[in-house]
Amino acid sequence: MATTPYIISVAKIWDQGVHNAFTDLLRFDGRWWCTFREADDHGPSIGKVRVICSDDGSDWQSVALLEQQEVDLRDPKLSIAPDGRLMLVMGGCVYGSGKFGTRSPRVAFSPDGVNWSVPQKVLAEDHWLWRVTWHEGMAYSVSKLGEGGNPRRGFLYSSVDGLDWRWICEFFLPDDTWTASETTLRFMPDETLIALVRPDWIGASQPPYIDWQWTQIDEQMGGPNFIRWSDGVLWAGGRGRHPQGGAAMVLSRMTPSSYTPALWLPSGGDCSYPGMVEHDELLWLSYYSSHEGKTSIYLAQIEV
Repeated sequence: MATTPYIISVAKIWDQGVHNAFTDLLRFDGRWWCTFREADDHGPSIGKVRVICSDDGSDWQSVALLEQQEVDLRDPKLSIAPDGRLMLVMGGCVYGSGKFGTRSPRVAFSPDGVNWSVPQKVLAEDHWLWRVTWHEGMAYSVSKLGEGGNPRRGFLYSSVDGLDWRWICEFFLPDDTWTASETTLRFMPDETLIALVRPDWIGASQPPYIDWQWTQIDEQMGGPNFIRWSDGVLWAGGRGRHPQGGAAMVLSRMTPSSYTPALWLPSGGDCSYPGMVEHDELLWLSYYSSHEGKTSIYLAQIEV
């Protein structure tokens, strides 16, 4: 294992949309699955969710395109439900006259990654389940409630089927100048639940996950994701800053109370939102970036 992470390879795997962004990556049925949003731009435009697939991580084919009329589907995240189906959770934003109107989470399922159910609304309007983590047959997710000039709040939910969600608690961060936003949850072997929260928080809680301890980190991030490596080390990814300035896709070492940048991937401008998978002793990391001009999807293999 490398003491300092280094890049084995980086390849552009998709650029056919006008703006390709907000990725996730999963290993399922012996194949690679990557999902992301295609739209006219980063902001208020009608987005569609693309799913592409590869046997080897090099040659990719589009296998599905999810869309809803006049709805911006964005930030798709993949998971595997207990019944073996693939699950997609995504935000569904509705705009009027080019301005944000309302939103609610959408959920879709597939037995094979190709044939997907119609995205179904869950929770109430203005919620956004950002990523789903399954643990012992139960789905967990944090909804960020509120947008624009409204106060933003974070709520932890659980579900047995990904459709009906039960409220667990609200996240009360010590610094209320920016409350909970995009959040990734992971379970540790001792049942501790760790939350990585945009822009600069790490939380930890024990069952029943009502009381949380928070650490504010020195780095700010967007599109946070992290995984627990087979040796127990936590690796995190998200939009950060390059030492020479500018936005970058950054890989960081993480603990329940620290976050230390370790590797800056080829990236810049509009970028980040990684999917992360450990496979064959390498970190496979999908992300998007505009450093080559067009906002495109990339896949990196990294030794950590």
